[in-house]
Amino acid sequence: MLKNIKYILFISTLTLSTLLSACGSGIPQDATIQTAVAQTVAAQEAAYTETPSAPPTELSLLPTTIVTPFVTVPSPTLPVNPSKSDCAKASLDSETIPDGTIYKPGELFTKTWQITNTSTCVWDTNYKIVFWSGDILGGAYVYNLPQVTGPGVTLPISLVLTAPAVDGRYKSEWALQTPDKINFGVGMYSEPFYTTIVVSSSAKPAYAVTSVDYSVVRNPATGCPLNTRYRIYATFTTNGPLEFTFQWQQSDGNSQGGKGTIKMKEAGTKTVSREWMVQRGNSLNDRWMSMTILAPDYKEYPPAIFSYDCIKP
Repeated sequence: MLKNIKYILFISTLTLSTLLSACGSGIPQDATIQTAVAQTVAAQEAAYTETPSAPPTELSLLPTTIVTPFVTVPSPTLPVNPSKSDCAKASLDSETIPDGTIYKPGELFTKTWQITNTSTCVWDTNYKIVFWSGDILGGAYVYNLPQVTGPGVTLPISLVLTAPAVDGRYKSEWALQTPDKINFGVGMYSEPFYTTIVVSSSAKPAYAVTSVDYSVVRNPATGCPLNTRYRIYATFTTNGPLEFTFQWQQSDGNSQGGKGTIKMKEAGTKTVSREWMVQRGNSLNDRWMSMTILAPDYKEYPPAIFSYDCIKP
């Protein structure tokens, strides 16, 4: 387009010059005309200078993205933290190896406590069994809980221990520990659970019955039938392998059929029972049964007392 304009101006100038020459104009007029033409061309070039246009914008066919504000959702309420003191609750249900069991020096034994999780927390394996006091009996100071234990579940805790080399009586106390180092035991007062042993190098250790415990069961539990039966259970505990003879005694003097022999292969417990039937209309006096060890060493134990509470017809 610019070239066309220049061409037109050139032709116009040439024509004008010819006309002026024909009219007898002089050099000053020619210079003035050329100057004017040059200025006109410069002005036209400035007016028609082209600037490169930007390429056409390509339309995007991408789907529109809708940006939503970030909203923080509160975390749900978590269960009780298993490392809080509320989780430090347990009870002792039973145990192996009776207290006072006799071992030879250096003898290995495995003590097991049946402990129930009485808290509302789940105990994981970050909970620990820790030595509390007494003699460690060759064990480690800390053990991890062997398995995950939920509320109300009973967990067997077994430790392999070693009898000391010197004769004597030893006690080893243990406790549990939460992940944040809260120590706790068993029962209402959170007491440590423990084992007590006796070490004897004697060729003939003093094996014996160390205790007799009773329980009484009434049948029926209530009411006054024609016959009410009372069953008395006696549980013997020995501190080692032992054969012994026992005899039931009754407050009415009836001991017929109440004699027996028990052979224990190792320290432990053994339970026997005897029944006493009371007829309706009999005396309301208290009654009792007791146990006597006849051999190898004679010993009498306190009685188990029960009351017959049915009124005479």
